[in-house]
Amino acid sequence: MRSKVLVTPRSFKLDSVAITLLQEAGFEIRWNPHNRPLTEKELLHELTDVEGIIIGVDPLTARVINEAKSLRVISKYGVGLDNIDISAATARGILVTVTPGANAISVAELTIGLMLSVARQIPLADKLVREGSWPRVVGHELYGKVLGLVGMGRIGREVAKRAYAFGMRILAFDKVQDKEFAECYNVEYTDLDDLLARSDFVSIHLPLDDSTRNLLDEGRLRKMKPEAFLINTSRGGILDEKALVRALTCGWIAGAALDVYAEEPPTDLELKRLSNVVLTPHMGAHTQEAISRMAQQAARNLIDALKGCVNPDVVVNPEVLRR
Repeated sequence: MRSKVLVTPRSFKLDSVAITLLQEAGFEIRWNPHNRPLTEKELLHELTDVEGIIIGVDPLTARVINEAKSLRVISKYGVGLDNIDISAATARGILVTVTPGANAISVAELTIGLMLSVARQIPLADKLVREGSWPRVVGHELYGKVLGLVGMGRIGREVAKRAYAFGMRILAFDKVQDKEFAECYNVEYTDLDDLLARSDFVSIHLPLDDSTRNLLDEGRLRKMKPEAFLINTSRGGILDEKALVRALTCGWIAGAALDVYAEEPPTDLELKRLSNVVLTPHMGAHTQEAISRMAQQAARNLIDALKGCVNPDVVVNPEVLRR
């Protein structure tokens, strides 16, 4: 009997190479039967007799992990781990892997696109022209402005490279400082409050965990310049959305652009009613190139882990390997 693997990300099907990798390795693929992320209840049903899972943003809670008795490997399609209970997986001896860097370029490019969109009011201008207007829309240049990067991991560094090419000055906040990269791209490391106070654009590139949840709350949003713009392509929970609505309506900041939200898809989002915010549907990693890189790396991680020869560099819980 062939080992079964569950694949939940809908875009995985767009890469035939990744599918072939799983099939040629001898696995029987069980696909997500819905055109959306699975719920906890649905995962409990789908993970019956499954040895490996390639997971997107579906909630792999402790309950799901503990009841999936055959599960041996969790292969994350991407790098965000806020939807996976790593402690529960580790306690069960289940290996968790990620695809580091696979979507960094795509998310960085969208970040720059959102910066341009909100600074030049491109979506509003498009809407008005389609309605028959010919407005004078006055925006802001990126050149010479200060970009504050909250997080300087792989994606943050890719954003910094592109911002440098636009002639922006770059501030960065991160616990780990890459001084060689900073010297190459003229990046100044500083603390978060100083970054917020000095930046014309603030872009978030942190993982979501207990230390970053609601990191940008009302107090921190009030530290920003009234002419500043906030960009979030990381995780919605890092930003207090209710505080952001107040910031945008009261003029604490000039505008925002979001690709991620506390609830996805958002059902009752006050931000939808504001004209100084640009909203996209968590599409940062959705390019053909990023999908191929993520799908193929996630497939290889799963295959290697189930065969006992996984690359330690992609393992989230190496203590499972040491056992």
